[in-house]
Amino acid sequence: MRIARNLSLVALVAFAAAACAAGQGTAPAEAPPAAEAIEGLSLSATQVDTITAVVEAIDYDTREVTLVDDMGDVVTLTAGEGVRNLNQVSVGDVLIAEHVENITVEVFKGDGRGAEQAEMFSAARAEEGEMPGGVAIESVVVVAVVKAINLDDNTFVLEGPDGSLQEYQAMNPDNLRRAEVGDIVAITMTESLAIAVEKSE
Repeated sequence: MRIARNLSLVALVAFAAAACAAGQGTAPAEAPPAAEAIEGLSLSATQVDTITAVVEAIDYDTREVTLVDDMGDVVTLTAGEGVRNLNQVSVGDVLIAEHVENITVEVFKGDGRGAEQAEMFSAARAEEGEMPGGVAIESVVVVAVVKAINLDDNTFVLEGPDGSLQEYQAMNPDNLRRAEVGDIVAITMTESLAIAVEKSE
C-alpha cells in the first residue's frame, strides 16, 4: 500500500501534495455483498501510530520547510506551488499525523464467483485559509477461493486473483472443519493517514 508512516512522506502529504484528488481508484473496495458470511470465521486487527513534528524553519520565498520529529529526525522539503495555506504556518507550529492500518479477514459461503481484487484510493486537503492538512485513505480487497482442504495436515489452498495457488496452515483446526471447497475468503486491508498542523501554544 502506498501510504507510509515515516516523517518524510507525512511531510509530503501535509505540505507538498499538490494534487490530492478525492475518489481516485479502480473500483470500490468492498467485500462480496451477495455472499453469505460464515459466522465465527472472521478476524480483524488494527494498528495505530502517531507522529508529531515541529516546524523548525520556514522560508516563505523559497517555500522550504524544515521539520523535526520526537526522535530528532530532521526533514527539509520544498512545498509545491499547489500547496494551500503555507503562509498560515509559523516556526514552532506542530504537525500531528495519525497512521492507521486495519486488516479484516472474512469467510463467505461459495456462490460460484472467482477470485478478484479491488482497490480504492481517496484524498482531501485543507480548504483555503485553513492550516495545512489532509487525509488519505487506501483500501484493497482481495477475494480468494478455497480450492482444497486437508484436515489431516490442517492446511488449505487458496486461489488468488492472478490464478496462483497457495497453501496455508490453519490457525484453528475447528474453523477449517467448518469451511468447504469453493468458499470465499475476503481480505480487506485499509490504510489511512490523517494530518493536521496546529499552532504552538
